[in-house]
Amino acid sequence: MAESDEELIRDALAGDQRAYRELLNRHRQPIYHVIFKIIRNPDEAADLVQETFMKAFGSLSSYRFEYRFSTWLYKIAANNAIDYLRKKRIDALSLDKPIETHDGEVTYEVPDWSTNPEQDLIRRRQAVTISEAIESLPPKYREVIQLRHNQDKSYEEIAEQLNLPVGTVKARIFRARELLKKKLKSIWH
Repeated sequence: MAESDEELIRDALAGDQRAYRELLNRHRQPIYHVIFKIIRNPDEAADLVQETFMKAFGSLSSYRFEYRFSTWLYKIAANNAIDYLRKKRIDALSLDKPIETHDGEVTYEVPDWSTNPEQDLIRRRQAVTISEAIESLPPKYREVIQLRHNQDKSYEEIAEQLNLPVGTVKARIFRARELLKKKLKSIWH
C-alpha cells in the first residue's frame, strides 16, 4: 500500500532519502505542468521543476500538515516560475534617460502624434458641413434627425412629441439619412 504524502514527509524529515525520491517522483509531472503553463518553455520548465523541489525540500520543516502537500508545492512552483519571468523580463527603454555611447550621451526625440492640426481642421470642417447639411433638409426631415441624433430621443419619444405614428417617424429618419448621405457624398467626393 502506497504511503501518504504526510507519511513520506515525516520520513523525509527523519532523513529517509527514499521518501524524498518518492515525493519527487509522485509530484514531478504535475509540478512540471504548473510551471510550463506559466513560462511556456519546456527546457526552462524542467530546470524550474528541479529548483522547485530543492526549495520545497529545503524548507520542508516549515510545511504545515493542515494543508495538502500538493497545494503547498504548487504555490512554490508558481512563485518560482513567476520569479523566473520577472528576472527574464527585458529592460524597458526609458525615453527620459539618455543613452551612453562612445561619443557621449544621446537622447531620444519622439514625435507627438496625439495632436494633429490638419486632422483637427478636417474634423471641424466635416462637423460644420454635417450641420449645414442637416440645416438644409426640409423641415419635417430636419426635425426628426435633430431629435434623434442631437437630443438622442427614441422613435417612440419623437412620435409622441410630434404627434406622429412611430412608423412615420422611422420612415422620415430613414429618408433624412438618405438625403444627408447624398448631400455629404457630393461635398466630400
